[in-house]
Amino acid sequence: MWDARITRAIVCLGLMASFAVLLPACGGKGGETGAPAAASIKLSYSIFFPPTHLQCITADEWAKEIEKRTGGRVTITLYPGGSLTKAPDVYEGVMNGVSDIGMSCFAYTRGRFPLLEGLDLPLGYPDGTTATRIANEMIQKYQPQELADTHLLYVHAHGPGILASKKPVNTLEDVAGLKIRATGLSSKVVESLGGAPVGMSQPETYEALQKGVAEATLCPVETLKGWKQGEVIDYVVDTSCIGYTTAMFVTMNLDKWNALPPDIQQVFNEVSEEWISKHGAAWDQADAIGREFVDGLGKQTIALDEAEQARWREKVVPILDEYVANMTAKNLPGDTFLADLQEKLAASAGR
Repeated sequence: MWDARITRAIVCLGLMASFAVLLPACGGKGGETGAPAAASIKLSYSIFFPPTHLQCITADEWAKEIEKRTGGRVTITLYPGGSLTKAPDVYEGVMNGVSDIGMSCFAYTRGRFPLLEGLDLPLGYPDGTTATRIANEMIQKYQPQELADTHLLYVHAHGPGILASKKPVNTLEDVAGLKIRATGLSSKVVESLGGAPVGMSQPETYEALQKGVAEATLCPVETLKGWKQGEVIDYVVDTSCIGYTTAMFVTMNLDKWNALPPDIQQVFNEVSEEWISKHGAAWDQADAIGREFVDGLGKQTIALDEAEQARWREKVVPILDEYVANMTAKNLPGDTFLADLQEKLAASAGR
């Protein structure tokens, strides 16, 4: 009798254990039914802008919107200020999986994106909204092969580059020999104007101006506030007649992108499309803030007269010609790319 009771107890305990194992699979807590929750997708995002910069804030809003529209299935952690990869290394870092997503400037790796160097040419961009819209339209149209090793989400571009200087510049003669911070094609602009380009990224520029390593910088007005460079210059020269821009990518590791479920990819595409105009507007807002900042510091703004503007425009024409020649040598459509850019800018001026 004792042995029979022990046997029945063991059988009963075994059945209870089996039931406990099967219960979650049969509906989980409260008898509810449904599929298991989708796995969380965690992504890293390397940004060279400091966390207080309006473009970093706009990028953070993009990341939060992705999280919101995916119902929390995707979480994106930002690493601003070059804390994960430095500005010139962001693209390679995305390629190699150091970060899943990255934002930086095409110009920081000169020669790596030959056709897209045309976006930065000194064509007289009027504002960041226009520069950003045109940059995305051009990439969508030409689908450059130089971007094929990552998945490009979108690009944005700042308002017209101006000259911020520690010395007054009223004519081309004042530029001669001036040490001017520049990157990518803006270095060519400096050379064409007779200055001496000093290559460096934005995070390095404040100290370079402060110590005299650079005497001026080609930059959008927003930089003077966003990177505090207005504190270490004395003059803002309105050179928007040859206003260049700097196109910036937001791109994703190709394997990470391909591993995303289609519905998640769709969310990324939709939010990225919406954020093109948001970044353009942020650039224009930042330019306005930058002007207020330098005015508040008592810095002097210098306007070039019409005759002087014509001289500056003439000086940069060889840059456009050289770009087309270089692209032709690489069997890239630089001539049509430049013509399209100029046509789009002319159309935007007539809006």
